[in-house]
Amino acid sequence: MDKMQPIGVLDSGVGGLSVLKCLHQMLPYEDFIYVGDTARTPYGTRSEQEIRGFVGEIIDWLAAKNVKQVVIACNTLTMLGVDSLRGTHPFGVVGMSKGAQQLLAASPNKKIGVLATQFTIASGLHKKAILAADAQAQVYPVACPKFVPLIEGERFDSPELQQAIAEYTEPFKKAGVEAVILSCTHYPFIKEQIEADLGPNVKVLDPAAATSADAIAALKEEGLLRTEGKGRLQVCCTADLARVERLAGRMLPVDDCDFSLIDLKEN
Repeated sequence: MDKMQPIGVLDSGVGGLSVLKCLHQMLPYEDFIYVGDTARTPYGTRSEQEIRGFVGEIIDWLAAKNVKQVVIACNTLTMLGVDSLRGTHPFGVVGMSKGAQQLLAASPNKKIGVLATQFTIASGLHKKAILAADAQAQVYPVACPKFVPLIEGERFDSPELQQAIAEYTEPFKKAGVEAVILSCTHYPFIKEQIEADLGPNVKVLDPAAATSADAIAALKEEGLLRTEGKGRLQVCCTADLARVERLAGRMLPVDDCDFSLIDLKEN
């Protein structure tokens, strides 16, 4: 491994661009290669066997690009167990933070909401992590199957999105939840709408900063952190390149980005 090698970032679609935004802000000297599997998104409703096969293909593709680290910018993939993805390649793998400490710090009465995909909610791992940090916490997990298709479809101002937000936040309002974590990397695209729906007394958290901090710590430990230069962002997708470019414009400085359509079977 060499510190001049790029960092790989992967997701099932465009959601991980929210994590790439944070990584780029915190690591401006690093080069990044982002892969969004837009041809097969969403992953959250697929079987574990399918998902493992997809992520294996992406990691192999990134390995061929000589990356020094891979950040799994997808909660669904992180729920598979990042440990099971380590060791197959020479680089380290960093998964999404569950944000337990952030949530507890933001919720005086320990009433916490989790918004995520069906797969992530079914795993129960966010609730387990929060209760492990504080057994007195009350955790309200809500699966949001309508969000990813609406975000991927750029339906940001649609009545359907507003209706979905109202539907998924209703249990939080009834329970008096004080802090909510966006445990799908797509959801920061609609963070402002969720905040507006929940009101000023509810803190809506994005775990991207904690995830980026974990990536930085791992690079420092391995002596792979770059401290000078100007990093570039290579944004790759498996379908719908024009749409990905538009959505990237909501998160990234596009002048620093190179966009390309890729085939994961080719390197």
